[in-house]
Amino acid sequence: MFCTEPAERMTEEEFRLIRDLIYNHSGLFFGSDSMYLLEKRLSRRLRFHQLAGFKEYYHFLKYDREKDQELSDIMDLLTTNETYFFRESFQLKAFTDEIIPELIAFKEKKEERSLRIWSAGCSTGEEPYTIAMLLLETGRFKDWRVEIIGTDISHRVLQQARKAVYGRSAFRATDESYIKRYFQEQDDRYRIADEVRELVTISQLNLVDQNRLALFGKMDVIFCRNVIIYFDLNAKIRLIEDFYKSLSHGGYLLLGHSESLMNISTAFALRHLQNDMVYQKPFADCGGGS
Repeated sequence: MFCTEPAERMTEEEFRLIRDLIYNHSGLFFGSDSMYLLEKRLSRRLRFHQLAGFKEYYHFLKYDREKDQELSDIMDLLTTNETYFFRESFQLKAFTDEIIPELIAFKEKKEERSLRIWSAGCSTGEEPYTIAMLLLETGRFKDWRVEIIGTDISHRVLQQARKAVYGRSAFRATDESYIKRYFQEQDDRYRIADEVRELVTISQLNLVDQNRLALFGKMDVIFCRNVIIYFDLNAKIRLIEDFYKSLSHGGYLLLGHSESLMNISTAFALRHLQNDMVYQKPFADCGGGS
């Protein structure tokens, strides 16, 4: 008879050891009430590696030569990667109708024609490709250098993002005109057009890896939606400080609608735009930290 219960139960000590190891690797934090969730989701990895229990699994995560790959693989089990094109439409309307015209005016004053946008925690790629389509729709960037960088910790979701082929469920909030213009139908799936893909670079990045993060250079806009909900307060503070450093003066940070910087950072200005509320790095850096 099929049983959904984990074959091996996790002790409190094993939970703390594995929980802390995951936290140090990724910033994802699991409170004491998450022991059963961690036990249930990781039990399949015990079976996969033919390990007797969670103590052996901890030693595997800690010392095995495949430990980094395993930690990357289990991120898929511990986070929700469900996403779709044109998610959170009010925020996207603020981006296209208010933020982009403001950035264009600011750049043109400085005689700059470059735009760099980062989709942090891009999952299977719908967000960075949505951003690319929105920019193409404006018709304002034909002679600009536009870079949209999508990053995620999970190699598996990034493989799908690079393939750029999606099923119908990814289009639940997409106008048919976008599908006709920017996708080619393949059987019952849809492949993104090359003009969209050319604007987007997909890269693996662990957001707690501050050294690699610093190499990304300055950004004009950072999308980090529904990501920091998985972090504890200390990890959130560190990440938001890193985002602040990564943004150009006047650059924007766009979080998910359930997320805010309350009790995390006072460095950003909260902008009440017509379509949404967003965070902006002040033009004059007064030395604000967290």
